[in-house]
Amino acid sequence: MDWLDALQLLREEGSPGVLVTVTDVRGHAPRRAGTKMVVAAERTWDTVGGGNLEATVVERARALIAADTDEPQTLEFSLTEHAPVEHARQCCGGVVKVLLEPQRARPVVAVFGMGHVGWELAHVLSRFPVRVHLVDSRAEHVAPARFEGLTGGPARLEPRHSPAPENALGELPAGAHVLIMSHDHAEDFILCDAALRRGDLATVGLIGSSAKWARFRKRLVAEGHPAAAVDAITCPIGLPGVPGKSPAAIAVSVAAALLEQFGP
Repeated sequence: MDWLDALQLLREEGSPGVLVTVTDVRGHAPRRAGTKMVVAAERTWDTVGGGNLEATVVERARALIAADTDEPQTLEFSLTEHAPVEHARQCCGGVVKVLLEPQRARPVVAVFGMGHVGWELAHVLSRFPVRVHLVDSRAEHVAPARFEGLTGGPARLEPRHSPAPENALGELPAGAHVLIMSHDHAEDFILCDAALRRGDLATVGLIGSSAKWARFRKRLVAEGHPAAAVDAITCPIGLPGVPGKSPAAIAVSVAAALLEQFGP
């Protein structure tokens, strides 16, 4: 697999990585300018020349991944017998500059319920570099025709019909952001219960009033969920300062709250 396929694989997986490019070569070096490789937390693809150069690049790239940064870094290596090294001596005689460009994992959002608010939310999120699962127990609400015109943006939208949407919730990657807004309060409750049983989601939000949440909270605690875990569910959702109750206004409010969670 070459570096371009590796970047696509990491995007499909929702995993971070670092694109490494040899930007300048003076004198003799193992690879020429323009050579690329990709580094992930536990894997690498392609090579920038092996030896101390590559070992140091991989080490620094994994430090960038661990720091969850998107700031690029430039490294310079002198490939002579007198240059200080950490991993192995390289005596090619040249000087190599390498650019490390972190590729942060795209946030994953799952919207359960593609009614009026869900569709408007999909419309807003389609403008951002996120991966969005759009799940509904009603097949017609996730028909491809509903999303024509929304697929040309930076987001990856994945509509899915799931008669038992809690199964789809169980298949989400750890760290996903979940928004529950189905057409059925019973379905909403099942999804809240399923989200709490996972325990590894970044955020869980439930659409509805404070009265709805009071009922749900009581029932979820009665199901055996710790009160502290239940209280991690946000209901109502969205930014309180955004006025209006139209589906579009609610979607903008919810999306803005999500963007705050994504960080810089």
